Amino acid sequence: MEKELFVKLLQDREFKAVRSILNAMNAVDIAALLSELDDKELALAFRLISKDEAADVFANMNNSMQTYLVEMFTEKELKEILDDLYLDDTVDMLEDLPANLVIRILDSVSQTKRDMINVLLNYPEDSAGSIMTTEYVGLRQYMTVAESMSHIKRTGIHKETIYTCYVTDRRQLIGIVTAKDLMTADDDVLIKDLMNTEFIAVHTHTDQEEVAQIFGKYDLLALPVLDTEDMMVGIVTFDDAMDVMVEEATEDMTKMAAMNPSEKTYFDTSVFEHARNRILWLLVLMLSATITGQIITKYEDAFAVLPLLVSFIPMLMDTGGNCGSQSSTLIIRGIALDEIHFKDTLKVIFKEFRVSLLVGVALALANGIRIFIMYHDPKMALVVGLSLICTIVISKIIGCALPLFAKKVGLDPAIMAAPLITTLVDTCSIMIYFTIATQVFQL
Repeated sequence: MEKELFVKLLQDREFKAVRSILNAMNAVDIAALLSELDDKELALAFRLISKDEAADVFANMNNSMQTYLVEMFTEKELKEILDDLYLDDTVDMLEDLPANLVIRILDSVSQTKRDMINVLLNYPEDSAGSIMTTEYVGLRQYMTVAESMSHIKRTGIHKETIYTCYVTDRRQLIGIVTAKDLMTADDDVLIKDLMNTEFIAVHTHTDQEEVAQIFGKYDLLALPVLDTEDMMVGIVTFDDAMDVMVEEATEDMTKMAAMNPSEKTYFDTSVFEHARNRILWLLVLMLSATITGQIITKYEDAFAVLPLLVSFIPMLMDTGGNCGSQSSTLIIRGIALDEIHFKDTLKVIFKEFRVSLLVGVALALANGIRIFIMYHDPKMALVVGLSLICTIVISKIIGCALPLFAKKVGLDPAIMAAPLITTLVDTCSIMIYFTIATQVFQL
């Protein structure tokens, strides 16, 4: 659906045609289409969405769209949306709304729902408790399959998922039953004979990144969440885990690029905020790079005797930085996927050492031959070749070790990424280069 055609239908007040278009679209696609409209058109188009789908569309909107619509809604419209919105989606929205709108929303829901919202809002940010929903299907072990199916038909419409049901005894989780199990079993079979007692669960204070890793590792649709007393309090669903994966990946990407992470989209972030998120790390890296300049200044006499030395500095620094970035990227990915741990540090360093020797020798031979052909200077070829090997070995060791040590001391491994590693490697490569050069040329 082209935006221009959709807007024209709205402006021409062809509401019947607009409604038929929206009714044929998926909630996610509707939210994407509406994100391209201006505020006036957004409010008009949203009111033409069917009531059955309005809450799903609203849940898939970005924060700025939700904020505008909440301000525009009448009390009746707001209550209708909140009644159909799943609890975890409501909490996600409230975390980003201004205080005056949060108060208005809490005043529009029932006391019971308000209490549940307040409980979820009080969990630590980025924890399983903050992304879970309390709307799950609970069963009892002495219910029959027929009774369970009847219970799901009565209450399932208000639950976020019915594909996995949770068997509890005095709020303690004792087993799980899938919808497939229920539909393929005889009506008189008891749940206790059908349930799986070997299940995976997390606690309310488990980090959300760990929760997302569990989903990826075990291919789950939902994950039960227990409190400190091992009582079941909610579930995390796959769609929320996917949101966490995207959020964590975005955060890692921004940190790897030496920027402070932001939850806003690119266009929703002001120019001032963009500059503020970038300038601190750039300032730190710029100041740290002055060390490299001081080292170069120290060897001014060597430049005067052999000016050709200067021409190979950019190549050495770039190669070292690139090699360090390669290693750090692989290790950060391994840490994120829970493949590499701090106990593997020596194993990782030994492997990267062997890789760096192969890479270093190959690049040194290629450069040595090039320098000998171009300048007919075997000593210069030897200096650059040895410098390359040493630089690549050190850069790969730094690149693989720093993220692991950062993880060990509680820092985000993504911080130890390309910009920082490149700055460190630049300093090391210059020191190595001039140390070798002064020895070989007796400068």
